[in-house]
Amino acid sequence: MNAILTAEHVTRRFAPRITLGDRIAAALGAKVDRRAVQAVTDVSLHVEQGETLGLVGESGCGKSTLGRMLAGILPPSEGAVLLSGAPPMQGRHKVTTRIQTVFQDPYASLNPRIRIGDTIAEGPIAHGLVTRTRAPAMVAEWLTRVGLDPGFATRFPHQFSGGQRQRVAIARALAMQPEVLVCDEPVASLDVSIQAQILNLFLDLRQQLGLTCLFISHDLSVVRHVSDRVAVMYLGRIVEMGDAAKVYAAPRHPYTQGLLDSVPKLMLGGNEGLSFQPISGELPSPLSPPPGCAFHPRCPKATDVCRRERPPLAPREDGTLVACHHA
Repeated sequence: MNAILTAEHVTRRFAPRITLGDRIAAALGAKVDRRAVQAVTDVSLHVEQGETLGLVGESGCGKSTLGRMLAGILPPSEGAVLLSGAPPMQGRHKVTTRIQTVFQDPYASLNPRIRIGDTIAEGPIAHGLVTRTRAPAMVAEWLTRVGLDPGFATRFPHQFSGGQRQRVAIARALAMQPEVLVCDEPVASLDVSIQAQILNLFLDLRQQLGLTCLFISHDLSVVRHVSDRVAVMYLGRIVEMGDAAKVYAAPRHPYTQGLLDSVPKLMLGGNEGLSFQPISGELPSPLSPPPGCAFHPRCPKATDVCRRERPPLAPREDGTLVACHHA
């Protein structure tokens, strides 16, 4: 194993902001909720050199928070994140350019008042990766590589379509010459045809540049298409992780099985229509996770041991890691 990015028992809690009004209300006898949000709890994983690890789960499961910790944007409350053996953050500040992020909403992540050429060049100039005189040629090169006209460098973000803005966001991230790229649902806000274009661009650039990637998405078909391994997350914890082909062919955790069964399937041959079976119930609140296995309130296989004891993420005979008493 040649892991370039590692998370070691990382946890992230978000404490509530207690305002002066809350303190006054509490002093007068009102009940003020002081519970912390358990966004990520005791997660350990690694991403090997040159591979793409897909991270999937329902909205609110903590996958974006985990991605931000791995990218050096958000410090963990507990545990450690290591990039080639060194932390990407010191205190609350990122200290490396070797890992970059492509965010879900390119319009929100691009400054609307700055021309895209200046947006792409800003980081490399600030970190000494390119001189100001060389910057225009570098910008033109990256716009070409992501499929845009170099003449677009003088335009503002509002003058582009959603797919074009995402290409600009990818160019901005790659212009920093990263070794690891964290893609936080980079195609979720795009229509299907544009999604395919961006995914093909991502796969081409990954191969050309030898990138290591963490690809976060709730779209199982997208993750299957781009990932070497996949990690399934539920309520802040990894519940299944392994080779993508194995996990999709024979999911071991009931939650993974439920996610795959929730994908609509077109039925033909006399039974025309859509077939899908959504997971029953709703994601529990991260303010108060259930005891034992967090999935047990929604799990059709749950027994008393599931309600009492949290199963460890343990290896199985096929090499996958599964956190389930009845896998």
